Amino acid sequence: MTLLTVACLVAYAAFVEWQWGWGRLLAQWQKVGLWTTMGALVLLTATYFVRTQRIYDYFPKQTAGHFLKLFRLTQVHNLLNIMLPFRAGETSFPLLMRSQFSVPIPRATAALLVMRLLDLHALCAAAGIGLVIGASGRPLAWLLWALFLVSPLAFFAAKGPIFRRLKGSLSGKLERLMEEVEAGIPADGGRFARAWFFTVVNWGVKVLVLAWVLGLLGVAPLAATFGGALGGELSSVLPVHAPGGVGTYPAGITAGALAFGADKARAAVSAMAEAAINAHLMIVASACVGTALSVMLSWFSNEPR
Repeated sequence: MTLLTVACLVAYAAFVEWQWGWGRLLAQWQKVGLWTTMGALVLLTATYFVRTQRIYDYFPKQTAGHFLKLFRLTQVHNLLNIMLPFRAGETSFPLLMRSQFSVPIPRATAALLVMRLLDLHALCAAAGIGLVIGASGRPLAWLLWALFLVSPLAFFAAKGPIFRRLKGSLSGKLERLMEEVEAGIPADGGRFARAWFFTVVNWGVKVLVLAWVLGLLGVAPLAATFGGALGGELSSVLPVHAPGGVGTYPAGITAGALAFGADKARAAVSAMAEAAINAHLMIVASACVGTALSVMLSWFSNEPR
C-alpha cells in the first residue's frame, strides 16, 4: 500500500510538471494573496474541530473529557482517508474508536455509516446553493433547497415506520445494512439534530471556501465554483479513490464545474484543471495542518493519552 501511494504521488508530480509546470501552478497563489490563502486554510482547518464535536456528541459517555484526544483521532482518520486508496482509510475509524475509547467495532461502524450518509446529504445541499443562485424561479428554488436541507430531521421523526417497512420488504445483505443504519442513528432526537447541524456547518463552510478559492483562481460562473467543490468532494467518497486524491480529486472538480455551466473550450478547461490542482493542494495542506495541530495540542493537554 505504501509503495502504491508513493508511486502514484511521484507519477502525478511528474505528469503535472510535464503538462503545466509546478512553478506556473504555484504562481497562481500570488494572485490570490497570502492573507486570503491563510484565511482559507484557517477556515478549512476549523471544520476539523466541528467534525470532532460531532463525534464527541455522538459518543458522549465514551469521549467525555477527551476532546483533544478525539481531535487527534479524527485527524489521523482524515489523513488516512486522503492518503490511502480505495477508501481503505475508512476502516481506521472503528479500529481507532475501539482502541482509544473502547467503542465496539459494530457500533462505531454503524455510526460512521450514518455520518457518511449525513455528509453526502449536507454536501449536496451546500453545493445546491450554486444552482439556486443561478435559478430563474429563485423563491421556489430556495424553498425546495430549504426542504431538502431539513429532510434528515423529517426522516428521523418518521424513522420507525420507515425502517419497519424497509426491513419487511428487503432480504439478505440489504436488510442487514438497514439494521446497521438504524443502530447507528442516535435514539435521542436532540442528539440527532445536533449531529445534523454539525454536519451542515462542516460541509457548508468547506464548500463555500472551496467555491470561493476556485472563483479566485479563475473558475466561472459562480454556479461552476460550487459544482467544482461538489465534484471534488464527491470524488473523494467514491470507492475508486487514488492515493492522496491525486488525479481523481482535480478531475472531480473539473467535471463538477463543467456540469454546472463552466466554459467547455479547450483553453478554459486547461485553466480550470490548473485551478483544480491548486484547490486540491489546499485541501491536502489543511489536512496536514490539522494533523500537526492535533499533535501539538496533545503536548499541552492534560488529557490522558
